[in-house]
Amino acid sequence: MKKLLVANRGEIARRIFRSAAARGIATVAVYSEADATSAHVADADEAIAIGPASARESYLDAAKVLQAAQDSGADAIHPGYGFLSESAEFAEAVMAAGLTWIGPAPDTLRSMGDKARARALAQAAGVPIVPGSPRFGPDDTVDFLAEAARVGFPLLVKASAGGGGIGMRRVDSAEKLLRTIQDTQSMAGKAFGDATVFLERLVPKARHVEIQVFGFGDGTAIHLFERDCSLQRRYQKVIEESPAPGLPDDLRARMADAAVALCRQVSYAGAGTVEFILDTQTQEFFFLEMNTRIQVEHPVSEMVTGRDLVGMQIDFARGRLQSLDQSEISSTGHAIECRLYAENPAKMFMPSPGMLQTFVLPSEADGLRVDAGYREGDAVTPYYDPMLAKIIAHGPDRASAAQRAVQALNTLQVTGIATNRDFLIACLQSAEFLSGDVHTGFIDANRKSLVAA
Repeated sequence: MKKLLVANRGEIARRIFRSAAARGIATVAVYSEADATSAHVADADEAIAIGPASARESYLDAAKVLQAAQDSGADAIHPGYGFLSESAEFAEAVMAAGLTWIGPAPDTLRSMGDKARARALAQAAGVPIVPGSPRFGPDDTVDFLAEAARVGFPLLVKASAGGGGIGMRRVDSAEKLLRTIQDTQSMAGKAFGDATVFLERLVPKARHVEIQVFGFGDGTAIHLFERDCSLQRRYQKVIEESPAPGLPDDLRARMADAAVALCRQVSYAGAGTVEFILDTQTQEFFFLEMNTRIQVEHPVSEMVTGRDLVGMQIDFARGRLQSLDQSEISSTGHAIECRLYAENPAKMFMPSPGMLQTFVLPSEADGLRVDAGYREGDAVTPYYDPMLAKIIAHGPDRASAAQRAVQALNTLQVTGIATNRDFLIACLQSAEFLSGDVHTGFIDANRKSLVAA
């Protein structure tokens, strides 16, 4: 591998460039018209324009990305997260062109990208799954009320091909069930080209705990411990940490073992994340989904294990990473990641595009890492996800990691746009968070006080 094209933008593209450069691999950026002067373009050894601001006509256009790789002489493609990262068709096209695909096999992407199929595979591997229904499309004849009664309210109507919180709608009673199913099917058909949905029980007070895994394609796999991603807003993660606070050691081990068992079941190859819902009342855990890519929150796992996950992806793809034994992986201290967004919490978290007139990030130091997609003077456009940067703090324990994160956020200087900085600080300093009482309803339950702070 001599030249790597990253089929992405922003902080994840810059993050991948760092690991590639450390291995002496030349890098190629792709960019839309809106990103022509962006930081990731400046970081790469060369850059190629692939279309207008619309993601569908640029970053999501597989043919344009592949043509850019061929024009630049790249011999490998890393998709990052989002965009084309979980597209089996794109992975196949990359491999058919004779390029190295840095990601799981296309068949794995298909299997795990289909929520209903992924549930079946998890069940076959002995992994507990949330009670749910078979999937059904708009033309299927189904007794929805009977299925809902079997699953139980409250429940979620979930798009089979959805992900990242997209295509999930809560239903609390039978009165709104049919309309929600129809609306979700319509949205799923337009967004994913797959209008099938299924019903899944909603755990009333849950934690979102995920296991970072790495498979070697031969039925062997390891885990790099867990992350708690319970602080969410509209199913989008805001603060992530590792280890998960207050998790009994035997439960932690069982969740990790279940994640590795699923990887073995599908002969998983590369980095991935197995996500679980944990019932805070019963301590039961259930398979949620598997993300077949690097995650936004992967830095917390890197901070506690000392492993370069992106570097491992690259090394595995070029045949330079041998199978690791679980005994070689250890976790030290505690890490917390905060997602800094260009949004206004006081206005229902509306995105806040504009010019970054001032953008002074905390200085990286021992125990503090900053992954940013922007620089001072850059324009934050309305076309893409509004995440500006990730602030990742590490300490010997959870309290010190939280304190370090607060200190870092307090040094942050941003003018020209609104951000969620103060909201993040309020979360980190709240009594509930500091006590470890985290759950997926945390932000909704404390929204007023957190926004006011």
